[in-house]
Amino acid sequence: MTDRTAAGGAASEDAAHALLASLPETLPREEILAINSGSKSDIHTERTYAYNGWTFTLPPGVFAPGDTSRIVHDRLLDGTIPVKGRSYAAMGVGLGVEAVIAGSLGAREVYAADVHPDSVATAAAHYRDIVGDRPDTVFRPLVSNLFEDFPDTARLDVITFNPPAVSTRTSEDPTVVRNVCVGAGIVLRFLDQIVTRDLLAPDGEVHLVVSNTAELRRIVGHAIDAGFRPVVLHRQTWEGDNCQAYLFKLIRHHAA
Repeated sequence: MTDRTAAGGAASEDAAHALLASLPETLPREEILAINSGSKSDIHTERTYAYNGWTFTLPPGVFAPGDTSRIVHDRLLDGTIPVKGRSYAAMGVGLGVEAVIAGSLGAREVYAADVHPDSVATAAAHYRDIVGDRPDTVFRPLVSNLFEDFPDTARLDVITFNPPAVSTRTSEDPTVVRNVCVGAGIVLRFLDQIVTRDLLAPDGEVHLVVSNTAELRRIVGHAIDAGFRPVVLHRQTWEGDNCQAYLFKLIRHHAA
């Protein structure tokens, strides 16, 4: 496995377009299917997941984090994505690892958001069991299709999202589709809602994981057109396939 990281502030427009041009093309359908073969075959069973000494219980239908999710978890835990004292939204929170990390590190406010009610309930249970009540942290579990049910007053310092953006349908199981291969459209709506609802606080950051199993260039190009400036915080590859996963930090141009 190859693991490369980089850091930096908001890119200029020229640098953003240079980054876009450097990104790999979407993998062919056959490669995407091979990479995802057998994925999530156990999603309708009860499972456990361990991270950072914590144990999480997953009821049937709740997504178990994979390698790309752990990119976000690790960068939250090591402070690359700073949440202490900040308003944070974990989009697609699943079983709740991101929310638990943010609460443990002293985020001012934690939105644990997912379109799937059982995932929100699971994340809330894990947060209560592991983090508990913190006097300086407000925990907000929220069933929401992207930001549709966020309050109008929400202003977020940090948003993370590892979207189900795989471009090829890898299963006919609707639960797998919801968790893996909705496609690029969900990311485009995510970015558009941040802009149209003015959800980012001044100097707010979006941290987005996308790989070349998705329409990577289309997604990043849309972000640039919407006024975001992307910086690569982390790029990861795996032995045995051509998948490349990127963690982008996106900052709105007017806030840079």
